[in-house]
Formats: sequence, structure tokens, C-alpha cells
Amino acid sequence: MNFQLLIFSVSCSVHCMNDHDDKTLDSYRALRLMAEIATEEPISQRELSSRLGIALGLVNSYLKNLVSKGFVRVKNFPRNRYAYLLTPQGIAEKSRLAYQHLGYFSSLYTIARQDYLVLFRSLHGQGVQNVAFCGVDEVAEIAYLSLKETGLELATVMDDEAAGKTFFDKTVTTLAMGLLSGNHRIVITSLKRREALREDLLRLGVDPELILVTGNLES
Repeated sequence: MNFQLLIFSVSCSVHCMNDHDDKTLDSYRALRLMAEIATEEPISQRELSSRLGIALGLVNSYLKNLVSKGFVRVKNFPRNRYAYLLTPQGIAEKSRLAYQHLGYFSSLYTIARQDYLVLFRSLHGQGVQNVAFCGVDEVAEIAYLSLKETGLELATVMDDEAAGKTFFDKTVTTLAMGLLSGNHRIVITSLKRREALREDLLRLGVDPELILVTGNLES
């Protein structure tokens, strides 16, 4: 299985579970962290924090734990840069965690597709003709497939990190530029960055009632 797809499946599975299942959340974060450092490129903890969407202090805590267990070793580079290297034991642990979560994968695509279908059909029933997507990742692709079944049109796709790239037949814009295209209902289409994207939209003055999420994501 493509590891990026597996990471998405794990992300979905965590959000489909009880929020108090700390053990599952910890193993999920450890898996994502090990996936990020498996490239063996110099990277700062701040960069890891940004990529994973978790606090800098948590990144430091998880790395210390992985190092203490012998799963990761640290290599120093100039200018306070570090490479976090997976040991042979760490590679084995990453595979173990991946397969531990693999059992959740089969139903996740169906769940996400259904959640977006319900949302888009509801909007269509209210007379909404088009929506905007905010956030570009694997979830956005699933949302787009559901959108095409409902008669709604995709007005614009916004994501500061992906601005200038192409999403199907749309060029991704920044959030600020996307908001200029009209007063659309905005569907957050990223699980990984859903809270950050919602906060960005609110800071830009978007009416909270226009910001929509699906399933277990809180609006």
C-alpha cells in the first residue's frame, strides 16, 4: 500500500475513534513522525511541528521517547540542523504501527465519501449551486468525487500552502484571493489542518455559518 495513503487512513481512523483513546492517538502521532523523518533529511523540530500539526513541545517529547526506545538516533548538522534517523529497530516499529492501523482502512474511504455526499446533497436541497473548497490533500480529492454526484459546482479551491498548483481543473488560490471570488459556502477539505484552516478563515472575516465540515469534524 502507498504509505501516504496509509497515513491518510490512519488520520481518518483516529478522528473516527473516541477522542479519549490516548494510546491510539499516541501511536498515530509516532507513526506520522517516523514517516516524516524516514527521509533522513536535516529538519528542525519546528518544521516537524508544522508538518504534523502538533505543538512543538509534543514533537520534542515524542522524539525523546523514540530516541530512548532506540527507534531514532540524532545526527547533528551546522546551523542547528538535525537529521533524525530511524534505526533498524525504528524501521521495524514503523512497519508494525502501520500494520496495526491497517485494519481500519477498508471502511474509511466509504465513510468519507458518504459524509461529503450527505453534506453536498443537503446544500443542493437548500438551493445552493456552488461551493468553495479550503484545504488540499487526499480528503479534498474524495470530497471532489462526492461533489460531482450532486449537481453542485466547485467555484474555487483555496489553500495558502498549495497556491498556484492545480486541483483537477482548478488553479489553487490563497485564502485571501479565493474569498474575493464570492460569498460561497466554504467546505474545509483537509483533516490534517482543519482547525488551522478554520481559524485562518475566521481571521479573514468569514461568517462562521459559511464554514462547513463533515462527519466528526466540529464546526
